[in-house]
Amino acid sequence: MEMKLNKSLFSLLSVPLLLAACGTGGTESGTSDEGTESGVEGGVVKLDFFNQKPEITTQLEELAQMYEEQSEGQTEVTITTVGSGEGSAALQARFSSGEEPAMMMLGGLPEVERYSDSLLDVTDLEVSDTLIDGTLEGGTIDGVPLGIPLNLEGFGWMYNREIFEEAGVDPESIQNYDDFAAAVETLDSQKEALGIDAVFGFSGGENYIANQFSANFTSPEFNESIIESYEATELNWEYGDQMKKYTDLFNEHNVQPILTVDYSRSVEELFVNDRVAMVHQGIWIVPTLNDIDPEFAQEKLGLLPVYGENDTEGKIIAGAPFYIGVNKNLDEAVVEESKNFLDWMYLSDEGREMIVGDLAFVPAQEGYEPSDIADPVSSELYQALLDGETGAMTHKQYPDGWFQQVLYPEYQKYLTGDQSWEDFENNTAEAFKEMR
Repeated sequence: MEMKLNKSLFSLLSVPLLLAACGTGGTESGTSDEGTESGVEGGVVKLDFFNQKPEITTQLEELAQMYEEQSEGQTEVTITTVGSGEGSAALQARFSSGEEPAMMMLGGLPEVERYSDSLLDVTDLEVSDTLIDGTLEGGTIDGVPLGIPLNLEGFGWMYNREIFEEAGVDPESIQNYDDFAAAVETLDSQKEALGIDAVFGFSGGENYIANQFSANFTSPEFNESIIESYEATELNWEYGDQMKKYTDLFNEHNVQPILTVDYSRSVEELFVNDRVAMVHQGIWIVPTLNDIDPEFAQEKLGLLPVYGENDTEGKIIAGAPFYIGVNKNLDEAVVEESKNFLDWMYLSDEGREMIVGDLAFVPAQEGYEPSDIADPVSSELYQALLDGETGAMTHKQYPDGWFQQVLYPEYQKYLTGDQSWEDFENNTAEAFKEMR
């Protein structure tokens, strides 16, 4: 597989990506969808960590418990999880209700800016000194770093190597869009023999999947620059034809009805059980795969680029999906303990083991060897990130609320044949300009 990649990771990462704001909460280590009060109670510091990644809830919960144990009962950490594209609204509700978390994941500069008055300058965190050059800038506004990258991720077409091999498709032979389309036709022609329901398990029922998919085609329009995409006042769909071509291809060969396919069905039911050959996902699915079939990521998982700019230049979009910020407006003890928790999470032996172990992260920190990374795909991505050979997460910089309120519903209409592609482009472009 040959990928034409952006030569500077940091034209992608050194721009404001996303941040995280924080708040307190917590009565006991665990998962909640409601938030808990944060502060100091009976000499115990209570922290609420607002998590927007449901797939790592169990691992974060385990980290919280480990930290509680080493604090000898002086700290309690609650993991509050709201995902599936609803995290942003839930976090706003938390702030509106006065139940601000102590730590929180934020996705994209719109969220970073929204909570910037509540976010702590993270320069003094020890972990900040260990980050890959440029990644801290992705959480920076007006020269002040307000969050640390949760991890680094990349996404494209996740595929099942075993199914490709059985079909006689060599992934290394896919050098352009036509090769990819030919591979799809080959797989489709052998569905019965391969035992698959369809070639693709694209999650048409998830708004954030449509959002991520769009980045393959908006990133080149914004010159692979997160700053440029955040500052853009309009989206002209310069590479919309490429997006339409891919959409038509996978929709024709996808599990149907496509709008009923969510993350759980796509990844946990179809992909891991060898019932589809490809899904549009990223390395964040590795923990899910490991929970179901520990050998899948090691033996079967592969990642193909998307030819978003033209038919011959394939890229994998990569960067920091979320930044973690600390809520500076809470009790001083809560703020200090939040900083301690984050430093412990990323720098302690237990935390580092969890980072590349059960969390299966691609670390945003230097000091790891690619061979330290749990699965082959993530290891390759870590090396590509160190070498600056990836494209930009411009989808994180769209106008606040645009992908939930406009992009996804309009994309749904096209997937179901209820509107033309021209209408999709016009409606989403107009709303982009208005909401910016």
